[in-house]
Amino acid sequence: MGISKHRADIQRRYDVDTLYNPQDAIELVKSLANGKFDESVDVAYHLGIDARQADQLVRSTVSLPHGTGKTVKVVVFANDQAQEAEDAGADIVGGQDLADQIVAGMALDWDVTIASPDMMPVVGKLGQLLGPRGLMPNPKSGTVTRDVGKTVEAFKAGRVEYRNDRYGNVHVPIGRVSFEVAALVDNLLAISDEIARAKPASSKGKYIQKVSVSSTMGPGIKVDPSAMADLIKERRS
Repeated sequence: MGISKHRADIQRRYDVDTLYNPQDAIELVKSLANGKFDESVDVAYHLGIDARQADQLVRSTVSLPHGTGKTVKVVVFANDQAQEAEDAGADIVGGQDLADQIVAGMALDWDVTIASPDMMPVVGKLGQLLGPRGLMPNPKSGTVTRDVGKTVEAFKAGRVEYRNDRYGNVHVPIGRVSFEVAALVDNLLAISDEIARAKPASSKGKYIQKVSVSSTMGPGIKVDPSAMADLIKERRS
């Protein structure tokens, strides 16, 4: 079966084997996006970790300087800090009542779950429901916190959570196709810097092995990890 004219055009416009510098990669992603909507732009990392080892898991959060362009829906489990959470912009706030609704079949259609430490005995019982969807609060990602209000504000403003899958891959949204190239590059470097800092001490060999960026409907564009590391160092100095 032959390939479509559109796919053939895409293949002519970039080399699948080339490692591009961050700016060129982002420019390609934007130019190759052809969806009839404002596509998400995402970065994928393949890390040199053994995801079967508890001490090699990579999970945390990072605040993107330009946000993700997405309206983030936040659910909070809190008692004493319930009003603080609501004032900060949480979409749903509750305690045992909220847990009961989830058990009863409430749609799990939100992006981030935040809980105050005193609520974890309640939230912990929801692990089988929230865990598979990546919605379980966790101290490592900062979503179990005593500072509920500030944490809600941070996620609403563009903080994203990242974690590796069973194959050592990490996928993170960095914005929208409508973003300026410079903004997407800034977000890419911010998450890349954070991923590099999160390298487990027990991880051996090359850590960030592969990086690619893509839009929702577009192809993956390979990014040169070395060029990205050099640019991050340059910006730090």
